[in-house]
Amino acid sequence: MYASAPAPRFSIITCTWNSQEWLPSCIQSVLQQQHANFEYIFVDGGSHDATLAQIWEILRPVTLIRDIRGGVSHAMNQGLQAAQGDIIAFIHADDYYLHDAVLHTVDQLFTSTQCRWLFGRTKILKNNQLNNETWRVPRYSRKQLIHGNFIPHPATFVDRELLLQAGGFDETLRYAMDYDCWLRLSEITEPLQSDLAFAAFREHSGSLSTVNKSAAMKEDLRVRLRYSSGGMLENSLHYLRYGVRRYREGLVIADPIKAHLHA
Repeated sequence: MYASAPAPRFSIITCTWNSQEWLPSCIQSVLQQQHANFEYIFVDGGSHDATLAQIWEILRPVTLIRDIRGGVSHAMNQGLQAAQGDIIAFIHADDYYLHDAVLHTVDQLFTSTQCRWLFGRTKILKNNQLNNETWRVPRYSRKQLIHGNFIPHPATFVDRELLLQAGGFDETLRYAMDYDCWLRLSEITEPLQSDLAFAAFREHSGSLSTVNKSAAMKEDLRVRLRYSSGGMLENSLHYLRYGVRRYREGLVIADPIKAHLHA
């Protein structure tokens, strides 16, 4: 009898939809990883450009799930259901890993700390310039996470069984599905926080949160309120932060304390 192949250590999941412009750099960053024990899963929403051809050109076995409609959350859940790896990572088509030792480093962190999920940092790619984050990242606590999402999606790695236990991604959400997921994961166990930068997050005019910034901020607030204690003071502070953010983005011109009336 032939011995069955060992389960992959990582499942790398990339969701695509007409992603030909950015996808090659994402694919290259995954394929160049020193850690060879990973599976690569693509979930495509019905691309009609060169996206599928770029995936078919990959010179190693990949899983391609095609014509998945229903939004990004649904696509990520489809990838999760197909995954066989111990550790799940989502790297979207317009992002990429910063160097070839990302998976090796993450594997070492999981092994040495016995954590069940972890997150690092990203660098920001804008106008072809790669820059460090310009804000001071807080130290993790659940309370701090409820105040605002500082966990970057492409630099987060989660034990598959833990992610399934948490229920995957809420398919009613279009923008803050990752934030909602982090808060549910944090109800089960705390993550390991690393200051290492693992991925590049590409800011461009076509990204979902950029095109729909106002809607994304409203949904972010809705998720935050979902997990707050519900006290009047705490909720007022959430509305205040939301108003200040909208004001800074040029989306609110009135008193930010009253911004919840527009949520």
